Amino acid sequence: MSYQDTYEQWKNEETLDRELKTELESLLNNETELEDAFSHPLEFGTAGMRGILGPGINRMNIYTVRQATEGLARFMESQSEEDKKRGVAIAYDSRHKSPEFALEAARTLANHGIPSYVFESLRPTPELSFAVRHLNTFTGIMITASHNPANYNGYKIYGESGGQMPPKDADALTSYVRSVENPLQIDVLSEEEAKEKGLLTIIGKEVDDAYLQEVDTVTINRELVAKEGEDLKLVFTPLHGAGKMLGEKALEQAGFTGFSFVPEQSIADPDFTTVKSPNPEEHSAFEYAISLGEKDGADLLVATDPDADRLGVAVKLPDETYRVLSGNQIGALMLDYILKARKDDGTLADNAVALKSIVSSELSTAIAENYQTKMVNVLTGFKFIAEKIQAYQEDGSQTFLFGFEESYGYLVKPFVRDKDAIQALVLIAEVAAFYKQKGENLYDALQTIFEEYGYYQEKTISITMSGLEGSAKIASLMRQLREESPITFGGIKVVSTEDYKLQEKVHADGSVTALNTPPSDVLKYFLEDESWIAARPSGTEPKIKFYIGVKAGSEEAAEEKIKAFSAAISEITNVTS
Repeated sequence: MSYQDTYEQWKNEETLDRELKTELESLLNNETELEDAFSHPLEFGTAGMRGILGPGINRMNIYTVRQATEGLARFMESQSEEDKKRGVAIAYDSRHKSPEFALEAARTLANHGIPSYVFESLRPTPELSFAVRHLNTFTGIMITASHNPANYNGYKIYGESGGQMPPKDADALTSYVRSVENPLQIDVLSEEEAKEKGLLTIIGKEVDDAYLQEVDTVTINRELVAKEGEDLKLVFTPLHGAGKMLGEKALEQAGFTGFSFVPEQSIADPDFTTVKSPNPEEHSAFEYAISLGEKDGADLLVATDPDADRLGVAVKLPDETYRVLSGNQIGALMLDYILKARKDDGTLADNAVALKSIVSSELSTAIAENYQTKMVNVLTGFKFIAEKIQAYQEDGSQTFLFGFEESYGYLVKPFVRDKDAIQALVLIAEVAAFYKQKGENLYDALQTIFEEYGYYQEKTISITMSGLEGSAKIASLMRQLREESPITFGGIKVVSTEDYKLQEKVHADGSVTALNTPPSDVLKYFLEDESWIAARPSGTEPKIKFYIGVKAGSEEAAEEKIKAFSAAISEITNVTS
């Protein structure tokens, strides 16, 4: 059908949700908005779906949530009866409509006789990942749009391993979702009937307690934390999201009592009133934390995003101001501390392995190699780290030590199979305590790392291209990069190019070697000065991202390289970075 036909179908649906009907009427004379909302369905991919709230097939609403869940129910029915009986764990964050979407998913599953285990109130994404394995459900649903703006929400699917669904199952699930033709005509059970039939169970404290018991194993040096935990001054902001309750309990359980919350941002607020973006990657997200930190003389500031899977950190500089660290810098600090502590206490396994994404800093690779520990690169997306962990667990070939992505995602212990800001919160507090006992802070620690390994610096350039036209522009830009592959960036020669879509590495002499990763629309250029540049369309946002990684002898030299490469990317994209 044309988008006009689909719009008419929704407009004439007698049972349409009243709130959505009112919103629909307000779009009557906005052809651009109507076309975007009704011309194509919201993309359902390997990680689920994410989009703007509102009426339409390309929007997040109760009907697109039902459609996705109907597809999941049909997928589960294609499996064994035992798998179906295991049911689905469901959690949600603080966003608009998150509780409603969680309930709609449960009601849709109940209509198929599939039990759901729904958290009583908002919970972090990592706890949902944990709950899938803890409750032995067949799958899990997390209602969240992560760090997107307030007018977004999303729907993430997790497999039985606790990680986001592996590609084979995700592809099968996607085909079932797409086979559901009319999201307005999906039957659901009432909440009351679902509960009466034992198909809707509310969960909470018992899973929290089990999760926190595992979080307790994140602490490496208990003697250190017992000595320094009370004196460490930490400011924590959950940015109006789901991290407060478990973050507070995890810190106290570990022995950190000298922390305080940013009061204005400790309230679950779907409008994220105090921030432009609830994203710990954005320095502006730390504005309130910095103000409180300066008042209290805090050693470090920590922020989690709305679903508490990402963690940002700001450290005190010698002039008593605070600097927000990059995700790569946080990852390097954590890995360096883990390796140092494990080596000192004799618990560093000979087959230990760390994992990171292909667009994350090579500083952590250098650190791992210094401790004779293997670093493995995977595609962007924490599900690829989770898949490696599962494979290592099954074959016993490696012992997982640490995993991270430059986009502020970290995992310390594999009882969760996604990035976990609660684990990271406890670990970074321990790292800060370690340096505090030496009369230093995390800024000092980072300078020591740079002095030992070289000054590494990274930058991510995100270019937003919204709507149908934007998607076409992104595809055209990636096609251009493949057809006219750059031979230099900022005057520095490209020595090899990795094309993860074609799964090949092309060297400057024309020779080609195969890549052993799954196909992905990513290009990565290696330069003769050990720098690298990557281009990747975002899988969850209307953006194309360029990643820059450099190594130099000083901060100033690294910044000059970053500027030169940024200018080269601006020239290619015609967008000033």
